[in-house]
Amino acid sequence: MSRFNSSSQPRRKGFRMPNGIVCLAIIFLLFGMLGSKMGMANMLNTIMNTAHDLLLNTVFYLMAICVITGALGRIFVEFGVVKLFEKLLRPLMKPLFNMPGVASLGAVVTFLSDNPAIISMAQDKQFASYFKKYQYISLTNFGTAFGMGLLVIVFMVGQGFYWEPMVGFVGAMIGCVVSTRIMQRSVLKAYPNYKYEPAVVLTEEKKEDSVEYQKPMFQRILDSLLDGGRTGVDVGLAIIPGVLIISTLVMILTFGPSASGAYSGAAYEGIELLPWLAGKCNFIFEWLFGFSDPHLIAFPITALGAVGAALGLVPNFLAAGWIDGNAIAVFTAIGMCWSGYLSTHTAMLDTLGFRSLTSKAIGAHTIGGIVAAISAHWLYMLISLIA
Repeated sequence: MSRFNSSSQPRRKGFRMPNGIVCLAIIFLLFGMLGSKMGMANMLNTIMNTAHDLLLNTVFYLMAICVITGALGRIFVEFGVVKLFEKLLRPLMKPLFNMPGVASLGAVVTFLSDNPAIISMAQDKQFASYFKKYQYISLTNFGTAFGMGLLVIVFMVGQGFYWEPMVGFVGAMIGCVVSTRIMQRSVLKAYPNYKYEPAVVLTEEKKEDSVEYQKPMFQRILDSLLDGGRTGVDVGLAIIPGVLIISTLVMILTFGPSASGAYSGAAYEGIELLPWLAGKCNFIFEWLFGFSDPHLIAFPITALGAVGAALGLVPNFLAAGWIDGNAIAVFTAIGMCWSGYLSTHTAMLDTLGFRSLTSKAIGAHTIGGIVAAISAHWLYMLISLIA
């Protein structure tokens, strides 16, 4: 009697739904839900009108801020202000972030520009040689928490709030400490040897050549302003897809019909799905973040993917009367700390060569952003009580 070895038989593969069918199902479900509520013609008109209004009244405003802050940032680099900030911040790096002093330069550069700037610096072997491997990997979390910080703060000040964004900035720093240290602990737990391994071993020392500026002062100022402004244009163009696509979708899911209660196809009409969902557990957001209206939860959700798109929500929230000083502080904190990390962390860690640690980085930064928002809320409450 021969034995039948079932393990030798080929396993029958389970049925897998083709990706194309899943994609079509999601699209039909989403637009079917919107169309059944708003009417298909009104839905399409609302999408186009909302995207058009965002482009004219929000994107170009953000681009103008990017150009101005880009020019300012390049002036700071050209005339040594960045180096001055780096020297002032260097003593804080080790006790707060468990990072070498040179990491302060990365914080300043990303604050003046965007998250990926920290990766450009990390690829410099001279810069990377100061870090142990676990610290080097955590640069992704560290740099992201400061990304586009100047843009976020200037935008909030432009909306008429002055000290509230500063409270949010402090909250973002607290979130950055939490995110960076959690990431470091996660890396060391998975790879204990990274605590002692240097990120980069220099084979030969690079000699730093002294740079003598031959250009006249006026030419240096003019070149810095124009080059920085051009960089700002690039950033402004880069945020267009996020603002138009993500913000339009979020607003349709956030706002309701027109004042008459009917749908007309005008901009910023929607089905109020997100406020309905947030209203089911609004007590959590009210206690943690101090949100007085469930519509405000749309900002953190949008900031997960693109902080520029999240900023695009603010003017309409202000017009609707949903925003107060506390919300601005929380928005600044979570907008700076998260800064669209879901759309950048994978690429950043892939560039560093540690793609397998992406989930750990995202988890740590999710916690850091929530801590930043909570810290900003309670700092705002404390200052309000004292004042």
